[in-house]
Amino acid sequence: MILKSKFRLIIAVFSALLFFSNANAQKELTAKDAVFLALENNYQISIAKKQEEIAVKNNKWSEAGLFPTVTLAVGQNNSIQDNTDNPFTFTPGIILSQSIAPSLNLNWNLFSGFRVKISKLRLEQLEEQSSNNVIAVVEATIQDVLKAYYTAQLQNDRKELFQNVLTSSRERFEYYELKEKYSAANSLDLLQFKNQYLTDSTNFLMQDISHQNALRNLGIVMNDTVFIEQGYILTDEIGAVITDVDFNAANKEMMANNQNLKNQYINLELQRSNTSLRRSFLYPVLSLNVGANPSWSKIREIKDDLFEQDANNLTYYGNLNLQYTLFNNWKNKRAVEVSQIQEEIAELNIESMKQTLSSTLKNLIDLYQLRKQLVAISQENLVYAEKAYNLAKNRYDIGAINSIDLATFQNNYQNTMIQHFENQFNKMDTYLEIYKMTGKLSLNY
Repeated sequence: MILKSKFRLIIAVFSALLFFSNANAQKELTAKDAVFLALENNYQISIAKKQEEIAVKNNKWSEAGLFPTVTLAVGQNNSIQDNTDNPFTFTPGIILSQSIAPSLNLNWNLFSGFRVKISKLRLEQLEEQSSNNVIAVVEATIQDVLKAYYTAQLQNDRKELFQNVLTSSRERFEYYELKEKYSAANSLDLLQFKNQYLTDSTNFLMQDISHQNALRNLGIVMNDTVFIEQGYILTDEIGAVITDVDFNAANKEMMANNQNLKNQYINLELQRSNTSLRRSFLYPVLSLNVGANPSWSKIREIKDDLFEQDANNLTYYGNLNLQYTLFNNWKNKRAVEVSQIQEEIAELNIESMKQTLSSTLKNLIDLYQLRKQLVAISQENLVYAEKAYNLAKNRYDIGAINSIDLATFQNNYQNTMIQHFENQFNKMDTYLEIYKMTGKLSLNY
């Protein structure tokens, strides 16, 4: 009796807390809303966007080396020359020389084997790669949020099932406890219903923990630390209607929109531009160097202040430099050949990825069709299990079956319902994988 009272108290308190928490919950959260909140708060997306911002800033002709380099330098020189023991000088004594010599220099690379144009192309490719990296992170975040969202819904559906079963077990147990009190019940039935009630109570409490953990995981994926305290109600059901998937159409979309495949294509283009860049070192380099070097100097004899002379000088220059590497142990030639081989490797990687993606997509679509059939079968099985359970309860009420048989029908109904929930979740999970592979996740959001 003490154990029974404790369990009654636990369930009563828990039900009251559950009631008040549901009463205070005002906010509804759809799967799309959860995705948007995650996209706003995700740190990895913010990092990827910052990296994309860097690539955008670097994608300039000035970064590629199109414009000349202008430098300004100023030198202040001081020297002392002792000519007291030098009979062959025109400036005897100790001479102090001081000068200021600024210089303005412009260096412009006129031709370097189209290296500037190739460098600008590579900067554009790197910017595109950074943009695709952002989309890839967004896709992964969306998929993680949707999986966490529907996992929380799965655990909530299981909790509602356990709650309904617990309610039925509690009513039956209390009814037969009352019958035993007036000596109108079989003690074996009462013990059976008490055991079932305690088992269902434990299952419900454990399932609520699983539900809370699933909500907490959803909050972590959304980067929302107060997600549970905010009292959101998840509104999108797992068993949402999903359109059929055609392999040919999905494969075509995948080849056009899959982010991993897009990144491989960009890697190939980067490797091709790298080959062109390596080839540019085989050409001569023509550069222009112009500038001006004014100087102001002063010479005086330290011991004789009467000897002092100022001198000014201005030099202009303009030079063309042509540089060509005649021989460096075929290093530049080897670099071009190695880069061409890496191009071939990149092309093979693309073909390999295409084949792998098509095979994986085919398997996923087959798995999706199988899981779709499993949902239909479990749905039909659930109808019969519910009818059998209701019929068993009626049979028990008229004494046609015993409590052990009734518990068997109840467990069968419960397990069938749980399996149906699992089949629905697995179907949704497979569909999300297909959706991501075809690039629709990023296009939708």
